Amino acid sequence: MSLELNRRHFLGASALAGGILATPAWAKRGLSSLWSPVQAYLDQKVASKYVPGVGGAIARGTDQADFLLAGRVSQDPHAAPVTPDSLWRCYSMTKPVTGMAAMLLIEDGKLGLDQNIADFLPAFANPRVLIDPAKSLASRPSQSPITVRTLLTHTAGLGYAIVTTGPLLDAYVKNGLFAALVSRKPIPGVPAFLRNPPTLAEFADRLATLPLIADPGVKWSYSVSLDLMGRLIEVASGMPFEAFVQKRIFDPLGMTSSFWQVPASEIGRFTTNHGATPIGTVPIDPAGDSIYLDRNAPFGGSGLISSMRDYDRFLAMLMGEGALGRTRIMKRETAILGMSNLVHPDTQMQSWVKGQGFGAGGRVRIAPGPNGEGIGTFGWGGAASTIAWVDRTRGIRASGWSQIVTRGDDVFSSGFGEAVYASL
Repeated sequence: MSLELNRRHFLGASALAGGILATPAWAKRGLSSLWSPVQAYLDQKVASKYVPGVGGAIARGTDQADFLLAGRVSQDPHAAPVTPDSLWRCYSMTKPVTGMAAMLLIEDGKLGLDQNIADFLPAFANPRVLIDPAKSLASRPSQSPITVRTLLTHTAGLGYAIVTTGPLLDAYVKNGLFAALVSRKPIPGVPAFLRNPPTLAEFADRLATLPLIADPGVKWSYSVSLDLMGRLIEVASGMPFEAFVQKRIFDPLGMTSSFWQVPASEIGRFTTNHGATPIGTVPIDPAGDSIYLDRNAPFGGSGLISSMRDYDRFLAMLMGEGALGRTRIMKRETAILGMSNLVHPDTQMQSWVKGQGFGAGGRVRIAPGPNGEGIGTFGWGGAASTIAWVDRTRGIRASGWSQIVTRGDDVFSSGFGEAVYASL
């Protein structure tokens, strides 16, 4: 399944270290033959030394998931095998979680889909827009406000350090507006970003000082909008963002292995993140010395650490249109709205989301896709080559897990999706 998300990644490295082990035999126990193309794909990724360990969770409807596993959590030959409870950096797969948290506040009547965010964050009352993004930060008054809808759908006109260029990128770097956590250590080929703001409040305040790349609602542009949404959720709910998500999503869904800071006691099941280089794969964020062991701001666009089992419970809730088994965390109509295309039909969409709209933090298929992906499919991927989606038309939910950041297309995620649909 080509998800048509040809994201430009931002990491490079210069050396390859360590060896990679093959799949432990126990990891295949209980595997349904239905998903044998997926298991073969995962095995091949480990055997080719693409990464030391990968995994997938796939299920029909709201049935219990099959977990398909290969390899180990790091290149250390003594590292733990990958299990359904191994911990992974979700990066942008955090965005749908944040999007659904915002939908809960819309359901509560504390946010309006088309409400001006300046009602909660006054610093955004008078946004300005770049006149010529390639030349300078010269700006003009925006013709429209930033709304909850435009934050949810990346149509607010905000930038992103991994895709923005020109003077605005320099301004994001100067202000430490990177949001995604990469490593405690310098990485060859990666700019020396200033330290991220320590709180979501400071992140929002810094962001409010910079111009937009376009008037809100005019075009789709990948951005820090879900990170800003985390701060909006704090103000609207009166709770810290991570506490709100814990209370309204993680606790009721039984997501006990989802963290914004990895506890020291869980290092043994935490995966190592890698970077792809011309000569192979190199560790860039070892689990035992990970930046995710530090206390950082809980960025709603990139900050979540989770397990396959936990994230699958979130997907199962979406497949259940707001309910996991007998536990309902949101109204059916709220879940359906969040998984619907919320982008105005006149909004310019970029080619890498061709045939798709955008909902509450995730893509929504609105035109027939490759390999039979159903209309209405909702989900998103992460910078470390992870992917997750719910296809209610075909009755499939799936997530694929790797930990490698590439310079080009995310070949793991697209190949994983193709293997899933080849199994049907």
